[in-house]
Amino acid sequence: MTERSEPPLVPQPAPSVSAPSSVPTTRRVSTWNIANALTIGRLVIVPVFTVFLFLEGPTWRLAALGVFLLASFTDQLDGWLARKYALITDFGKIADPIADKALIGAGLVSLSFLGELPWWVTVVILAREAGVTLLRFLVIRHGVIPASYGGKVKTVLQIAAIALYIVPGVPAPVRWVAIGLALAVTVGTGLDYVVRAIRLRQVAARARGG
Repeated sequence: MTERSEPPLVPQPAPSVSAPSSVPTTRRVSTWNIANALTIGRLVIVPVFTVFLFLEGPTWRLAALGVFLLASFTDQLDGWLARKYALITDFGKIADPIADKALIGAGLVSLSFLGELPWWVTVVILAREAGVTLLRFLVIRHGVIPASYGGKVKTVLQIAAIALYIVPGVPAPVRWVAIGLALAVTVGTGLDYVVRAIRLRQVAARARGG
């Protein structure tokens, strides 16, 4: 679940009247670009992944795993393309995290419905994701909290844990270790986000007071 961040625009010096040079302008990025197309594609295949997961048989399980891993790969790819080729748009900033949470949420809820993953694990992870999203909106007027390295680790662990639950025949202890690590990092990074949000608000309050 990569976050797209837009680099700050650097003011350009005004051109001399005598020098026939062109003034660089900010390029308008179309919403219809490859990065956003991958994000939309990820949203579209979430229902396909869910259907495959509920169908019986190892073949369907492997098909669900393939779709899940493909969607997870596009999550990394669309963010990389957006940053490398300056394809960052307001639509992408909103749709990308929605697609990420839809994919992870679909996997967790489906596995819980199938009785393979305890509901409390799913509730804790989804509550953390919803809480962080809400907190982001609450402090956005004070500033933006950048994605941390722990958040990236959290995403990788969640994907790995869900994949191990999808694959048939994986020993239960292996699954529990994987989901335990994902759960611990998920909660830990959530608490870290709360701390950073409080600090950001305090800094903003001192700046207004000064």
